[in-house]
Amino acid sequence: MYRKVALSLSLILLILNCQFLKNAQINEPKTHPEIQREFRAAWVATVDNINWPSSPGLPVAVQQKEALELLDLLADNNFNAVIFQVRPQADALYESELEPWSYYLTAEQGEAPFPYYDPLEFWIEEAHKRGLELHVWMNPYRAHHPKGGEVSETSLVQTKSELIVELQNGYWWFDPSLKETQDHGVEVVMDIVKRYDIDGVHFDDYFYPYPSYNNDEDFPDDKSWNEYLSNGGKLSRGDWRRNSVN
Repeated sequence: MYRKVALSLSLILLILNCQFLKNAQINEPKTHPEIQREFRAAWVATVDNINWPSSPGLPVAVQQKEALELLDLLADNNFNAVIFQVRPQADALYESELEPWSYYLTAEQGEAPFPYYDPLEFWIEEAHKRGLELHVWMNPYRAHHPKGGEVSETSLVQTKSELIVELQNGYWWFDPSLKETQDHGVEVVMDIVKRYDIDGVHFDDYFYPYPSYNNDEDFPDDKSWNEYLSNGGKLSRGDWRRNSVN
């Protein structure tokens, strides 16, 4: 008698347990990687001194004060990342052997800050103190901006002129189709990645330029386009350009 009761209870418990497991499997939500936090970032533009520094050639102490005020503003408003423009026109807001110091920093392209400091290192350190990620923002092809001072002897417009074309509205632009352009861009990126404790790299602010940058005329890459065709290229000009920046 007791054996039958025990067997019956065991059977009931087994059925209930199976039903519970079945319901648990049905109701179990799909698992996805946990999102640690939202990405709340702000862009800090240095080209034309849009955000920082407020004008070229400011004293170092003023540059740093302005940077700290921006970082405090972002931290106080619950941002968690800064996307800092370090290469606005084939130049550098950091110590570089590949490209000259930025005009937007010192008012003279190729001239280091005095007293010396490394702006990128400063921004990284101060951002991380506030719990902010620091991402670098790089313009991949703009070689000179019309509000970027004179084209200096240190400008890549001069030192790598074979890679660069002149537009009609004061801009100079790397030809994206050239392998040497691509190789130089990669070298600049890897130089930063290897030497600085950054949290990300962003390319933005133009690839092939808007027609308005060239008085609404097409980008002047006839030479490289014709060379591509003579070597047996089959893509349309638009696809060839897209492939060059892919």
